[in-house]
Amino acid sequence: MSWWRPSDVGFAVRCKLADVGMGARLFARLVALFGPAMRRFGLVRDQVHFLGNYSLSIITMSGLFVGFVLALQGYNVLQLYGSANSLGLVVTLGLVRELGPVITALLFAGRAGTSLTAEIGLMRAGEQLSAMEMMAVDPVRRILAPRFWGGVIAMPLLALVFNAVGVIGGWLVGVVLIGVDAGAFWGQMQGGVDVFKDVGNGIVKSLAFGVAVTFIAVLQGYVAKPTPEGVSRATTRTVVMASLTVLALDFVLTAVMFSI
Repeated sequence: MSWWRPSDVGFAVRCKLADVGMGARLFARLVALFGPAMRRFGLVRDQVHFLGNYSLSIITMSGLFVGFVLALQGYNVLQLYGSANSLGLVVTLGLVRELGPVITALLFAGRAGTSLTAEIGLMRAGEQLSAMEMMAVDPVRRILAPRFWGGVIAMPLLALVFNAVGVIGGWLVGVVLIGVDAGAFWGQMQGGVDVFKDVGNGIVKSLAFGVAVTFIAVLQGYVAKPTPEGVSRATTRTVVMASLTVLALDFVLTAVMFSI
């Protein structure tokens, strides 16, 4: 007797397709609720503070140390070709194009995404979402939409902070510690970084990562099983799925943006 049956495979595929359809409908609803969420901006503002301000310390420290490492590694390579004065350009391009949005999104998934999933999952386990539905209050409009748009707004702001602190870290190592000329450091950076192509594309990346990470977090919390084990598994899925999605999106966006 075979250990699997075609009907089992069909049932599994149908369940996965149903999950994808449910996620797509939820995403469409969250996008459509942008206007109502902005009309009650106090709820979104609280989520921006919760997700962004509480993540600021880890973002700032990570950006500083990434700037340190970029400056050290960049100087060791550039001095071999007599281009140490281009250190500021190399550090800034590495941050605004790639490392800033990507590392910020990964940290955001680990810090803010898990808290969102756990919070919404505990609401599901405590039957708070069901109680809201019984009182004719839409939990998607009242709970999920403010958190989703709060995360989308907070993510680019955190990426900008990461980039700024990273550039300062690169300046500290390159100019103060190693001794690269300060005028060349800032001049090469200002002359070689394009606001729209480099900084603008980095902002677009951070927005896309914010949408992806925050949606995965609220979705996993919303569909979590109402048990402690179910909430813990949903939190783990958030980190794994969000991290892989960020890396995949980074490849696609980089291929589209910098190949034109």
